Amino acid sequence: MRDYPLYLAPMEDVTDPAFRALCKRYGADRVYTEFVNADALVRDIASTTRKLTIHDAERPVAIQIYGREPEAMADAARIVEQAHPDFIDINFGCPVKKVAGKGAGAGLLRDVPKMMAITRAVVDAVHTPVTVKTRLGWDEPSLYLPDGTPFIVDLAERLQDLGIRELAIHGRTRSQMYRGEADWTLIGAVKNNPRMRIPIIGNGDVCTPERAKECFDRYGVDAIMIGRATFGAPWLFAEMKGLPAPKTMAEKVAVLKEHVLASIVWCGNDERKGIIHSRRHFAASPVFKGLPDFKQTRIALLRAETVEEVFRIMDYIVDTYA
Repeated sequence: MRDYPLYLAPMEDVTDPAFRALCKRYGADRVYTEFVNADALVRDIASTTRKLTIHDAERPVAIQIYGREPEAMADAARIVEQAHPDFIDINFGCPVKKVAGKGAGAGLLRDVPKMMAITRAVVDAVHTPVTVKTRLGWDEPSLYLPDGTPFIVDLAERLQDLGIRELAIHGRTRSQMYRGEADWTLIGAVKNNPRMRIPIIGNGDVCTPERAKECFDRYGVDAIMIGRATFGAPWLFAEMKGLPAPKTMAEKVAVLKEHVLASIVWCGNDERKGIIHSRRHFAASPVFKGLPDFKQTRIALLRAETVEEVFRIMDYIVDTYA
């Protein structure tokens, strides 16, 4: 698995510099920023421009943008290019209502002509390689065209023709959100289409080294993008690649502690804010899954608001369960 590229998926409120650095340390071949709202970036909203913060140690790194109008997306891409990312990624896959419901992200799967216009505008606006992340389609009825061609196969060709350099595909429709199983057969159909010349990145439900190898071997993708499985487990990349990774509970908890401290720094050295920002990793970390009689300890951990309290509870967990 060492030669198989593994990417950290772009995730809002997750893939900030603190988390990206840990994933990079443990073998992520490429990392992506949180997705950046094009309109807010053009308006110079501070909380949005802050998302353009990248460091050389992260490279290769992609900055992902989303929006619903070609001109705004082109303007945003020009601004992003000034941060010197290795790639500018267009988000055509976010399923959440506040994005897709407003005609951006996966919402553009219902307006392919506008998706094409946005892609063309961004590619023409910058010199940085442009990539795209999308889904299989809007819903199950839209998965196939009238002639039987998979929608995503046709869409991939059209995006390629506009000059994108790579395409990442999440193996679900927008309507599925994150429910059900990702359909890798349609991702494989895109990769095995003889007309495709650009790399195809598969995404969805890759949580173990065994599944990662299976997806590479069976579907032939050029890279795999991993998202929610990394929550509270940045060492997953190393496990999948057979690289040195923390093995004991104590070693893994030490990494979670490091993430807490880095999150506090990222949040302006605001202790409470940094802890709250990293809580989703406590909640989802496999380190704490399946521990007996853990409910009250978990509640205490997720309510803690000081480093001293968080670390004390983590130490108690190690002493009790390791």
